[in-house]
Amino acid sequence: MLQTKGLTVRFGGHVAVNAVSCRFEPGTLTAIVGPNGAGKTTYFNLISGQVPASEGSVYLDGHELTGMSVSARTRSGLGRAFQLTNLFPNLTVLENVRLAVQATEEGAHLRGLNLWSIWQDHTKLIQQAQDILHQVSMLPQANATVASLPHGDQRKLEVALLMALQPSVYMFDEPTAGMSQDEAPVILNLIRQLKSDKTKTILLVEHKMDVVRELADRIIVLHNGQLVAEGEPSEVMASAVVQEAYLGAKPAALSSAKQESVV
Repeated sequence: MLQTKGLTVRFGGHVAVNAVSCRFEPGTLTAIVGPNGAGKTTYFNLISGQVPASEGSVYLDGHELTGMSVSARTRSGLGRAFQLTNLFPNLTVLENVRLAVQATEEGAHLRGLNLWSIWQDHTKLIQQAQDILHQVSMLPQANATVASLPHGDQRKLEVALLMALQPSVYMFDEPTAGMSQDEAPVILNLIRQLKSDKTKTILLVEHKMDVVRELADRIIVLHNGQLVAEGEPSEVMASAVVQEAYLGAKPAALSSAKQESVV
């Protein structure tokens, strides 16, 4: 279980995230929604360690992560994908995934200093990387350099790297951003596959509400850095506070607008 307690960050006099307390359970996909500037990505950055908290704390399985570095949080089980891809562009697809496999505890064991088994261990790392590429339908591109890949394939590869790290928590920040209509379903299918593993916790920041409705088991809504609603998607999206915060208009105004559009 991932949990934040009173998580807050201030930039000068501006409170970007204001005392957000929330729990994220294994076996659930939680979508984090809200208008632009609501604090969604900043909240992600606080959880994963890119931004230090001014106040509050982050826990994973009861262990506090608040003072840990990004890399230490990753080793603890947090896997984070960004709006922009975070890959090694001059290495091949296979090399990118192999390095991620090698970074895990199991990979560290395989690359031990036993000279008799070093080649066998290297082969195991490659095999694990190839297995992951097969899962994301990228094995045919294994020897292509990352820089030569189209944007959609780079986003798929980033998911593959997350899978290689074997996190207990997957964090996706607008995973379909910048993707074409043909490319986006591939990423969404990968997230569906990850969601089928009920030991994993998935957090998703996404502006496309059709994606949220389809994938999310639960929605939390941030507005001006505060948590204003949470619950099942249909219930949350129908609430007056969400219509006001997310759509930027009063419920009465929304009804009037709809009636005018029909007329």
